[in-house]
Amino acid sequence: MTISIWRYSHLMLAISSSLFIIIAAVTGIILAFEPISNQLEPFAIQELEKQSLAKTIAVLETTYDEVVELKIDDNHFVEASVITKNGDDKTFFINPFTGKEIVGKAEKKPIYRWATNLHRSLFLKSTGRIIVAVFSFLLALITITGSILIIKRQGGIRKLFSKIVKENTAQYYHIIFGRWTLIPILIITCTGVYLSLEKFSLLPETKITHNYESTVKSSTSKIVAKDFELFKTINLSDVKSLEYPFSEDEEDYFFLKTTRKEYLVHQYTGKIISNQDLSFVSILSNWSLILHTGRGTIVWSIILLLSCFAILFFIFSGFTISIKRKQKNNNFVKNKFHKDKAEFLILVGSETGSTYLFANALYKALLNAGKAVYIDSLNNFTNYNNLRHLIILTATYGDGEPPINAAHFFKKFKKYANDAPINYSIVGFGSLAYAKYCQFALDIDNTFKNYPNYTPLLPLKKINNQSFSDFKKWSLAYSQKINTELTVKQEVQKIKKQQTFTLVEKSPINKDDTYLVRFKPNKRVQFTSGDLLSIRPTEDNVERLYSIGKINNDILLSIKKHEYGVCSNLLFNLPTNGQLQAKISKNKGFHLPKRNRKIILIANGTGIAPFLGMLNDKTTNMHLFLGIRTNASLELYQPYLHKISSQHIHIAYSQEKERTYVQEILLDQKELIADVLSNKGVIMICGSIVMMKGVLKNLEKITLEQLNSPLKKFQHANQIKTDCY
Repeated sequence: MTISIWRYSHLMLAISSSLFIIIAAVTGIILAFEPISNQLEPFAIQELEKQSLAKTIAVLETTYDEVVELKIDDNHFVEASVITKNGDDKTFFINPFTGKEIVGKAEKKPIYRWATNLHRSLFLKSTGRIIVAVFSFLLALITITGSILIIKRQGGIRKLFSKIVKENTAQYYHIIFGRWTLIPILIITCTGVYLSLEKFSLLPETKITHNYESTVKSSTSKIVAKDFELFKTINLSDVKSLEYPFSEDEEDYFFLKTTRKEYLVHQYTGKIISNQDLSFVSILSNWSLILHTGRGTIVWSIILLLSCFAILFFIFSGFTISIKRKQKNNNFVKNKFHKDKAEFLILVGSETGSTYLFANALYKALLNAGKAVYIDSLNNFTNYNNLRHLIILTATYGDGEPPINAAHFFKKFKKYANDAPINYSIVGFGSLAYAKYCQFALDIDNTFKNYPNYTPLLPLKKINNQSFSDFKKWSLAYSQKINTELTVKQEVQKIKKQQTFTLVEKSPINKDDTYLVRFKPNKRVQFTSGDLLSIRPTEDNVERLYSIGKINNDILLSIKKHEYGVCSNLLFNLPTNGQLQAKISKNKGFHLPKRNRKIILIANGTGIAPFLGMLNDKTTNMHLFLGIRTNASLELYQPYLHKISSQHIHIAYSQEKERTYVQEILLDQKELIADVLSNKGVIMICGSIVMMKGVLKNLEKITLEQLNSPLKKFQHANQIKTDCY
């Protein structure tokens, strides 16, 4: 089933039942406090499992003239009906360990009565019960469809709890809370539906009939109830009620009901006359009531409370996501040319709407260059009379699936693809955090290769984490291919609150055109090595992200200076004590593990920056694998490497006589790598994507050869962390 069906189902169910869900969640929050408050009452007895029924009978029979009945409810309230030594009939709560009366009444507070009636029936009695049952079922469907969406987004059920790419706050926490509250919410909805079915007698009958023969009065002496073997073996935590015989007639029995059975017990001998298992329906009803209300347990009541808060958050965040997605999906610029007059066609595949920002920027650049261009979604592919250049910009959803507005592209393409010569270019947007990075773009590229009239102008371009600077580089290459100057401008977005940093130190630039800079935050700010510094130069307002090394509360960056690099030149020309406006972005997926584990750090070029900070904090059980050009290149970083043993530093020089690359020297240390991974250590990789691909390829060889396991096993265990560009 396509992802669009699951999404539309999830959205439509949420819209149609949102009012009920809000009412149910709010009243559920109120009612979650009732079992908590009940457990704080003096007659809520804890540790009933430590007291046998026989011991409680003994203290009751010693304290009172006659015992009529003993009851224990789901709140652990122990109630006894007795005749006192003064001859009075009384029913009250007792302490089952001492038999003494506990003064007080367990009255339901008005707020809980009101909330219960609203929660169960919307004050509409039987009609309301039916409505509640229906919407409880819809909420269960919403939970299931939402879970399917998360599973598909994460790339399979095995990756349900893997790292989530944070595209926007509402979506990120919608998924985070959804994963952790999935089971509690399913329990709430399913038990709610079950209890409604029980109320309307739609479940099988559960009445128990005891069949037994009349007995003859025993000639043996009477055994007191406290000495019955059955009563000695049953704990109070398993007892629901015990009714004493009405008379001394031998055919009047003790009637004992536990959480799983009913017993008729001979009042003289303690012999079990009849025992019948409670029906499965009856047991399920009892558990449904406990799980739905939280009776008798503070911990589960708190879980129910938090789940109800989560449901309210899902409503807010879900509609926020839908509104933002709709706004982005309607964010196409208005086409100036008819589709049949356009020479250039831009087709977009986007799940969240972010890809439209790139598509619109390219559309405007082509239009400003005097080109007849048309822009549309991939699902709308059709005949185009004048088409010569096809540009596809597409994201990938979850486990390599198409985005929602591209789900029908292959079907449409097969129907409308003609024999006219077409030059095409494909740009895939995605995140390296997903195994099938840009897979849908790759699928389109492979499909086009089967059509001889489709000629690629450029190889497939993959862009990680919506990097606009990478997109600009691609647009420059594309403009050269079509012999047209294109100026792609990023849409000006509202810049989040930035902080001020002061440049305290800058190294001389080395032969590799690389230099180090250290910034001190002007105000206190929390960050750690592996986080990112976001810089937006006023010249083009394009965000650049630099990996941070933390050195004595300073930010250390390693920068490669490019001749026309806007940001690298900005930082290089900044004077000592100069001020920089920037923002720190948390990158929790690339922090050192909190537990003391063996660590391997792998970097090339400027990717070493966060590792210099990590080595400043921790040097034991750490190895650094570094790929640089020459011996001279290492001098820039030497002042920050003195804490780590030289035996733990492994260098590959790509421009010396014996050229080697960092991925190659990993094979010389296969035993070390295997030892780190097998002992739940972590490998961290920072640098170029090309380097990362080579490193992962050789790590795969090592894990298969040394550990007889694929690399994916360790990736799923979060033992491989990457931050590459």
